[in-house]
Amino acid sequence: MIRDAEVENIIRTYATPVFEAAGLNAKDVDIYLIDDPVLNSFVAGGMNIFVHTGLIIKSKTPNQLIGVLAHETGHIADGHIARFTAHMEDLSKAALIAAILGTAGAVAGGGNAAMGGVLGSQAAAQNALMSYSRTQESAADQAALSFLDRAHESARGLSEFFHYLEGEELLSSTRQDEYLRTHPLTQDRIQAVDAHVARSPYSNVKDSPELMDLHQRMVAKLFAFLNAPSTTLVKYPESDKSIYARYARAIAYYKIPDLAHALPLIDGLIADEPNNPYFYELKGQMLFENARSAEAVAPYQKAVSLLPDAPLLRIELAQVLLERNDPKLVKPAIDNLQMATRRETTNAFAWDQLAIGYGRDGQYGMSALASAEASMARNDKRGARTYVARAEKDLPRGSPGWLRAQDIKDAARPTRDER
Repeated sequence: MIRDAEVENIIRTYATPVFEAAGLNAKDVDIYLIDDPVLNSFVAGGMNIFVHTGLIIKSKTPNQLIGVLAHETGHIADGHIARFTAHMEDLSKAALIAAILGTAGAVAGGGNAAMGGVLGSQAAAQNALMSYSRTQESAADQAALSFLDRAHESARGLSEFFHYLEGEELLSSTRQDEYLRTHPLTQDRIQAVDAHVARSPYSNVKDSPELMDLHQRMVAKLFAFLNAPSTTLVKYPESDKSIYARYARAIAYYKIPDLAHALPLIDGLIADEPNNPYFYELKGQMLFENARSAEAVAPYQKAVSLLPDAPLLRIELAQVLLERNDPKLVKPAIDNLQMATRRETTNAFAWDQLAIGYGRDGQYGMSALASAEASMARNDKRGARTYVARAEKDLPRGSPGWLRAQDIKDAARPTRDER
């Protein structure tokens, strides 16, 4: 899985009107990015949507991706997953992700596409968990069409997506996109969506220039992070002076690494858009990952000042501050991590960093408590119990930290099988 503040915010911008049209609280729906080139998305464990990077990169317009998100929202709203995999509702978030991805560990929790822990394709596990019936697929389509109309969005993108899949059906099963195997397609479904497009008053609604720009940037960023620099430089040649092409080339050169080319490119983007937090974030990342952490602090601080509610940016800034090994920077790092973990309670990497910060500040009980939180985020109850025991020795009885330790102790009690 990967984490990236910009990509996640763009996907949420696309999805929020659809969630609201479905009567869902957008904040209750979690969206996860899976680094997998195959075209797929699915819902699991209640209100969790998993989107493959292959789907994002292959989409041509925001509307196509919005149509797919509306379809997945249809599965959530109609309760298909709750009925189909009811037992998964009882899993913790970390255990759910581990089950889907076929791995014992959950997300590492880095700040962006380059820092996130990457896991390979787990198609077999996904197929077993996320195979929907044709009846459920048709019901999700109808729900999606209703949501799109309520959100004043065109269903044309969903139709385009289905017609693309229709061509894939002629291929052998080993060459088909994963989406076809988890979401069986029929002519009746295609015809129903096309009929809706023919009569809906919103079918000719176009993606705004602003959304198209965001989409091109998102695709270029993911492509550059997830492909070889040489491939990116061919796809986005020097002759292309667009923002998104320069963005992709900056990432490609940084990955080589060739900062002599990468830094001027990102500095040029910052000059064009001085209030874009993600450009400062990328500059900070370039410097930090090339052993120039002192220079990385300022761009990360600027990114956070421009987007203070983004926990991933605060986690990245805190990591750089701790890397400086300067006692004066420890408390600012702790402050940023405290804010981040209030928003991302299951981000194991953030809790790990906070444990380091507390330890350097001499708050050993809080350091152990943060390590217990990290263990719980990874679904490691044995580790959580060990750290809670340490935390209890140092935290004042009845203090907020001590009380939180009791909560973790209760949640981490061994099951009958573990005893």
